Amino acid sequence: MKLKEKTNEYPRAQAHMANERTFLAWIRTTIAIMAFGFVVEKFGLFMMKFTEILTAAGGKREKVEGMEHYSSHTGIFLIAIGTVIAMLAFVKYMNTEKQINGEVYLRSIALDILMTIAIIIIAVLFTLHLIQSGI
Repeated sequence: MKLKEKTNEYPRAQAHMANERTFLAWIRTTIAIMAFGFVVEKFGLFMMKFTEILTAAGGKREKVEGMEHYSSHTGIFLIAIGTVIAMLAFVKYMNTEKQINGEVYLRSIALDILMTIAIIIIAVLFTLHLIQSGI
């Protein structure tokens, strides 16, 4: 009897481990998004310093200032999106954990949709940034 009980637990253990791997993959993704947001925001700081150098050399100040401002907002937006996705990933992880324990699984694509929307928004923002900077 004990062997049969252990056999029934093995698929459940696999499901729990798969759920945890999925959660950790989402966390790695959010860390990457937030780190990228930090880099983009710091790029705005770099552009501000670069503006000072160009101004001292007689360059065009107004074009570079707009780039710095835009980078800062984009970086903060990326960090915020990463935070929201991390929170939703945890909620999804806990819901899946309960479903595995209850031997029921209901598919949810809310996090996938949010990630797709976030990537589209990020792509649009960076496209606008490149158009604005004249590159």
